Amino acid sequence: MAVKDSDICIVGGGGHVGLPLALAFTAVGQRVVIYDLNVTALETIKTGSMPFVEHEAEPLLRNALDKRLLVLSSDPSDVSKAHHVIIAIGTPVDEYLNPQLRALLDLFVTLSPYLDPSQTIIIRSTIFPRTCYQIQRQLEQDGSAWNVAYCPERIAQGKALKELRELPQIVSGSSPTAVDSATKLFSLIAPEIVHLDIEEAELAKLFSNAWRYIQFAAANEFYMLSASIDVDFNRVREAMVKGYGRAANLPSAGFAAGPCLLKDTMQLSALSSSHSRLGQAAMLVNEGLPGFIVENLHRRYDLSCTTVGILGMAFKADIDDSRDSLSYKLGKLLRFHGATVGYSDEFVKDLTFVTKEELVNQSQILIVGAPHTAYRTLEIPAHLDTVDVWGILPSKI
Repeated sequence: MAVKDSDICIVGGGGHVGLPLALAFTAVGQRVVIYDLNVTALETIKTGSMPFVEHEAEPLLRNALDKRLLVLSSDPSDVSKAHHVIIAIGTPVDEYLNPQLRALLDLFVTLSPYLDPSQTIIIRSTIFPRTCYQIQRQLEQDGSAWNVAYCPERIAQGKALKELRELPQIVSGSSPTAVDSATKLFSLIAPEIVHLDIEEAELAKLFSNAWRYIQFAAANEFYMLSASIDVDFNRVREAMVKGYGRAANLPSAGFAAGPCLLKDTMQLSALSSSHSRLGQAAMLVNEGLPGFIVENLHRRYDLSCTTVGILGMAFKADIDDSRDSLSYKLGKLLRFHGATVGYSDEFVKDLTFVTKEELVNQSQILIVGAPHTAYRTLEIPAHLDTVDVWGILPSKI
């Protein structure tokens, strides 16, 4: 059994879930090992820079490095050095949107020579129901009793550190020891602990993401119905939510994209396709929004001789993550109709992108793909046709 000279090891600690969590723990004095196979990300972190946009993060990162509270490693044996091992890797789905559990189970095959039953194993990733039990069974093949906890993340990318401080943390575990250990750990950073059984916690995370995805689908369907009769949905929504609590949680319309919401909603269909019709309908609405925009433009323009600019390629506002962004689907559909398409983003780096001002000047139609804050003050000439699902652009000049 290795000497435990660190409090926590975060597997996948260089990613969008693991790194903010590592910084939250180092901010309260915990010694954290970041284990990640992405050597490029580790090299960036080592310099005191974040490998992605995460607000509030870089001062905490530099402080953790200065105080030597953070160890960076791509050596799996380093997981043996921590009292708590937190798993924060991505959990993919296959081409049919069914969960691929093998990646997570194979991870434990890799790590098992370096783990021991004295450690608390904490799963942070979003997982299919009963996955924790499979992990538990796999670990206990050696005849020992292992302590496995499931403590799902519920942060919004870009606001992770703020939400880690403010949101209650769900804690579940395979044993009282696992629950107690995880509770004590997360009480260091979370304002409140909510205890559930493991299967309840697994569903709570999936339901949270599915609920948000379904909310976006409601807003997007209302937007498309309004646009079909030339009504400004954003004005309708503002009136609906003003002083009326029962409608207050209706989000703005816009692309519901990224690596989590659709994936996790579809995992519920894998659990029971006959009882997840609402999630499937939400997928049709949200994934259909780019097509709706293009078909509307196609009725009004000869797109084969039109230049269209897409303003914002990240999957959400004020981040640099373009994974599963529907802006790219929008661009592909426009090009299918023969349009010349230009792109711009405030955070996503691409040599083919132009500045927002250049995009405005070169486009005949401008479509907002991601509602970055910088676009709220962008000067839009009166002659330029715009499609602004979010309703963030200022009045034309």
